[in-house]
Order: sequence, then structure tokens, then C-alpha cells
Amino acid sequence: MLFKPVVRRALGWAALIALIALALFGLWGAPPDQYQGDAQRLMYLHVPAAWIAYLAFAITAIASALWLWPRTRATVWDRIAGSSAELGVMFTALTLVLGSLWGRPIWGVWWAWDARLVTTAVLFFLYLGYLALRRVPASPDARAKRSAIAALIAFADVPIVHFSVEWWRTLHQQASVFDPALKTNITGVMAFTLWLGVLAFTLLYIYLLDRRYLLAALEDNFDARQLDKAIKERQAGAGTPGPAPVGQSGSEIGR
Repeated sequence: MLFKPVVRRALGWAALIALIALALFGLWGAPPDQYQGDAQRLMYLHVPAAWIAYLAFAITAIASALWLWPRTRATVWDRIAGSSAELGVMFTALTLVLGSLWGRPIWGVWWAWDARLVTTAVLFFLYLGYLALRRVPASPDARAKRSAIAALIAFADVPIVHFSVEWWRTLHQQASVFDPALKTNITGVMAFTLWLGVLAFTLLYIYLLDRRYLLAALEDNFDARQLDKAIKERQAGAGTPGPAPVGQSGSEIGR
């Protein structure tokens, strides 16, 4: 586990309280947008989900690099990388779904071949492939090595997704908080609600990461016990005489 039980419980309660506060501010506290109306309220979920997906994949990349570096190589980094990638895929899927729900009333379509949307979908499938690669049978070290390399390659798409609205002409709006000149684009209660969403999703991510890491440790221990059991059974079977051939008595075998 990453955290002690008392810390885990505190994280869980903090995440729950923050999510409830986000729901209250998102639905009733923040005013509707001047142009998009109530559809804009999806921003308080869509933007935090996207940022947490970035965070999750960044943690996967950092943990993978730490595993590849001989001085810091440890099983803990491989577990963190895999656990964080799973959460990143979940938040990326949530980002795509929320974006589609937001785009329908604003753009008039559920999906557009927009640079931000396409690169985000590519990111989703890249890390689905990473998770599938982790399931391919191999020794723990071989699996960790190839997974770490794949994670670092896949992470190259994250900055492409983020800067796609600046590099290409797209339907997707520009940065919601700061533009490239670091000029604030959102203020007041809307800004507070958006930052509350980022906080709530971050706490939720940390809580889920701890729980997924604990499950990964249990899975590794179970696999190790199953392997030890199989080895012992094989060794025991090798030391047990096989059945006598058909048609031969015990005295004939002894001759």
C-alpha cells in the first residue's frame, strides 16, 4: 500500500466532500455561461478529467523511468506505473464522453474530426495497448522493462494533445484557465468551481491510485504463491513412482 489506513480514509472522505461541493457549485453556485448557457457546466467535470488524465500518464512515465534506471529499480515503480495508467485510461474515457456530451449542443454533433479530439482518442488507445502489453505472459522483469519503454513512448502524445489547439485550427476552444501568454480566461465563481473540480478529481485520483496499488500487490503475491505451489507439486510428482505398465506384475518389474 502507498498510504497508511488512516491516511487512506482521510483521502476518501476528503475526495467525497470535495465532489459533493463540486456538484453543488457546478449545478447551482456557478452562473450559466453567457453564450453556452447551462451546457458549459460540463466544463467543471470535463477539464478536471482531462488534467487528471495528464497527471496519471505523467506518473506512469516517471515511475517507468525510475524502474528503468538501475539505481532506483524496484517493483514498487512498476506497480505504480501500471496502476496509474489504468486510472489515466479511465479519466481519458471520461474526458471523451463528457466532451461528446458538451459538443452535441454546442457544435451540433457528437463527434468531430478535431485535432484535440483525435489526439485524445489516440492517447486513449495508446494506453489501452500499454495495459494489454502488461498482460502478455513474461517474467516480471521482462514485463516491467517492455511496459516501461512503451509508457515512455506513449507519453509523447500528451504534449501533442495539450498543444493541439495552439498548433492547429480546431473547433475545440482554447485553454480554459490560461492562454499561452498566461492571461486568465476565467474568473469569479466559475474559476473557483473549476479549481474545486481539479482538487476533487486529484483527491479521487490519489485515493484510487492507493487502492489500485494495493490490489496490484495482492495480485503479485497471489501469482508468486501460485508459482511456488506449481513448482512444489511438480517436484512432488517427479519423486513419485509412476504406475506399472499394463500386463506386468510387480515381480516382473522387479526382475
